Amino acid sequence: MVRSTANGDAVFCRDLVKTYGKGDTRVVALNGVNLDVHPGELLMLVGPSGCGKTTLLCVVAGILNRDSGQCSVFGRDFRSMGRRERSRYRGENIGFVFQSFNLIPTLSAAENVAIPLILNGVARREALRRADALLEKVGLGRRQRDLPSRLSGGQQQRVAIARAMIHNPRLIVCDEPTSALDHETGHHVMELLREVAVGPDRALVIVTHDARIFGFADRIAQMDDGRIVRVVNSPAEMSS
Repeated sequence: MVRSTANGDAVFCRDLVKTYGKGDTRVVALNGVNLDVHPGELLMLVGPSGCGKTTLLCVVAGILNRDSGQCSVFGRDFRSMGRRERSRYRGENIGFVFQSFNLIPTLSAAENVAIPLILNGVARREALRRADALLEKVGLGRRQRDLPSRLSGGQQQRVAIARAMIHNPRLIVCDEPTSALDHETGHHVMELLREVAVGPDRALVIVTHDARIFGFADRIAQMDDGRIVRVVNSPAEMSS
């Protein structure tokens, strides 16, 4: 991990609050979250279902608005941006792996992966060439032209991961990226994610229940009841 105080934090959250609903139906998803993610770091978020992990990822990625508190990504606060600027900044700097994959069913695997490049102005032919090469790296070299319906859950997950990586974003956020993968494929994907996303001006945040990949983390942040309750530096500390 490379820490750079000169460049500040990759992700900076202070007293972050996010609620859903009103009155008797109001649910507090984030209840004063404080979190720093350093440049060059792979940080994992763990905790029970419903504790706010996915909501935190979505706020950090600019997909959800926070109610209050501070949140910035490489020094930029989505709240200070207009809708168009927010979309552009997110499209250029953030890759998101959704737990539900969110692949477009009418597009091939390569076309799904190429979307971020095309949205950023890369010519379609070049975008598809890069998508084919990345799908080869994640073990789908013979499935580039297949629709998502012809792929298994694990193969769709690898397509979603490739889509998040293809535009070389500064921050990648992943929601359970290895949940549908076998041990060997999961480790290979994690190695690729580290290679692409972890550098002096980059970072990777992963929500996971998969203890098999804890060893890839620089730090592990544990959440409960909408808060970060502790941060540890190794998987062994999780059991202490």
